[in-house]
Amino acid sequence: MIDKHITSAVLNAAINSVNPLQLTISNFSADEEYIYICGQTIKKTEVTRIIVIAVGKAAAPMAKAAETILGKLITSGICVTKYGHLLPLKYINTTEAGHPIPDENSVRAAKAVLKMVQNLKKSDIVLILLSGGASALLTDIPENCSLYEIRHLSELLINSGAGIKETNVVRKHISKLKGGQLAKAAYPAKIFSLLISDIPGDDMGSIGSGPALPDPSTFYDAYNVLLKYDLWKKTGAGIKEYILKGISGNAEETPKPGNILFTNIYSEIIGSNRLALHAAKKKAGYSGYDTIVLNSSLTGNTEEAARNFIKHILNCKIIRATCFLLGGETTLKVTGYGKGGRNQHFVLCALDELLKHQHGLQRHITLFSAGTDGTDGTTDATGAIIDSNMLESGMVDIVDLQKCIRNFDAYPFFEKHDALIKTGPTLTNVMDIAAAFIQNIK
Repeated sequence: MIDKHITSAVLNAAINSVNPLQLTISNFSADEEYIYICGQTIKKTEVTRIIVIAVGKAAAPMAKAAETILGKLITSGICVTKYGHLLPLKYINTTEAGHPIPDENSVRAAKAVLKMVQNLKKSDIVLILLSGGASALLTDIPENCSLYEIRHLSELLINSGAGIKETNVVRKHISKLKGGQLAKAAYPAKIFSLLISDIPGDDMGSIGSGPALPDPSTFYDAYNVLLKYDLWKKTGAGIKEYILKGISGNAEETPKPGNILFTNIYSEIIGSNRLALHAAKKKAGYSGYDTIVLNSSLTGNTEEAARNFIKHILNCKIIRATCFLLGGETTLKVTGYGKGGRNQHFVLCALDELLKHQHGLQRHITLFSAGTDGTDGTTDATGAIIDSNMLESGMVDIVDLQKCIRNFDAYPFFEKHDALIKTGPTLTNVMDIAAAFIQNIK
């Protein structure tokens, strides 16, 4: 049987360590006279208006923390989050929108945000609370383009194998909000951004497509991303026309580093995959495992990453029970029509690789991969778990397993084996956690 006790304990420790409410309260405070944020001290009497913009899967708890700290000081605000991720708020308006594919609510939310930051003064403050999912949840449409084109391109990018940074380069250049353009709209107000990172390497400018940070990328870079993943011909005519206008200088570029627009911008990452991995490592250690973090910025092809992980844990020398951890976000180039997500596909490929080495296996292995947001792909699972006991003769149909890999159809496979991990929405998002628990067989 799969040992779900240790795996759930480690995963829960990772998720709990990046609780957005606690992270926000720990990095943002106020007293009777001052507000303390991003290393700055602001005198309340010198502030005219405070506008709160919370966007992402963690938006609701982050906004709730802002209400707890600022209360009636909030002049106006909006919280935009994924369906099913809302919390009741008192001073900040709330809306749910489409993720990972934007919808009409995403467009309405973007319009509301732009309207909210018009005609601000130097004495005004915009507080941006940003977390994973923000790029889809806040979506505007360039001239001569349609929501259908934006949705179609979003789906193409998700299934193309493009990394999140590459995807966000494209998003920045089909928007009037992303890539520092929100900062442009809000200038000369002061902007403070608290960020929960869903980006490998924690590049601030890629989190939520960097609405309040300078963007070094260009329309030409966006064009090259679409070429690289063979998406240019599949992209809608309106979007192609807009990108080509940008390349020729007839559509305005995103604001670049050094621009005066960013003079009064302050940003801080308050939650990350590294923090979650540290908590997971600590929990596994308390449970009696020697624990090693192999990679906290995992990227690249999901299948390759899974197979390399198995090869490593089979070839490494261990004396005591050992836990190996990975964190980050791999990418899938989806060609099948199955049901699943990158974490389930990771575990499916890991099981296939284990089966290749099952003869003479002298180790007991339990392995899982899961999204910290509670969602993997478009399924109700956040990942899956396997155990080397599944290698016993007849337990796994190898032909079925390999068919599921080809069709990207992991969900029904793991459902049949009672091996799906379901947490429900966690209201946070710091990418994925994978762990392998290994013991030598005496």
